[in-house]
Amino acid sequence: MKFVLSLEYDGSVYYGWQKQRSVLTVQECVEIAFSKIANHKVDVICAGRTDQGVHAIKQIAHFDTNTIRSNNIWLKGVNSLLPYNITVLWIREISSDFNARFSALSRSYRYIILNKSRRSSFMTKYYYYVRDILDIKKMQYSARFLLGRHDFTSFKSSGCQSLSPNRKIISLLVYHLNDFVIIDITANSFLYHMVRNIVGCLVSIGLSKQNINWTKIVLYNKNINKMYSTVPPQGLYFLSASYPDCYAIL
Repeated sequence: MKFVLSLEYDGSVYYGWQKQRSVLTVQECVEIAFSKIANHKVDVICAGRTDQGVHAIKQIAHFDTNTIRSNNIWLKGVNSLLPYNITVLWIREISSDFNARFSALSRSYRYIILNKSRRSSFMTKYYYYVRDILDIKKMQYSARFLLGRHDFTSFKSSGCQSLSPNRKIISLLVYHLNDFVIIDITANSFLYHMVRNIVGCLVSIGLSKQNINWTKIVLYNKNINKMYSTVPPQGLYFLSASYPDCYAIL
């Protein structure tokens, strides 16, 4: 049997999703909990492997098991074993051909920037602070150049293992919410550090360090030696993944 689940987590104390030697990761915690309920080793595969310090609001994952449990038993049992900063939101059985990673049509991320003259002492693990006021209109204009299918070599970081730099950005929104600047981005998939690099580029434009056409110049330059700063991980959230209608995952 195959099960699909959604979970949220505070990534500030974890070294990302993927299991690693000698450090604590989200995947390790989730697999330990599910393995105890299933009474056998469980491998959990997610839609988007987040980096150290990155959070998730609705991560999608799957696992295989022959253990028979009701959805409610899985949910209550696993959440009773997970750390306080990881929560499974729902779980149900799904068709055997489903794969949380490879069945996904798109993935969405959100980056949160606190943008005011005086910093805050609270919630500092959940946003990036920028003191000088960002010009949202400039950022919105520049973001348009990144829409569609492109070679995003200029927006990946060294260590990227993807075979192709081509990705399709479906939407890229920049907007204000009180003292925060929010950047929402959806693409078929992302390169290593691609979201944080795009945000870093847009922040440079919003601070008028670069002109409004700079994203287009960087994009077409196809140079991994970045001319902008990669923003830190704490402001980044995995929002959701979309799937074909046949899987009925909302």
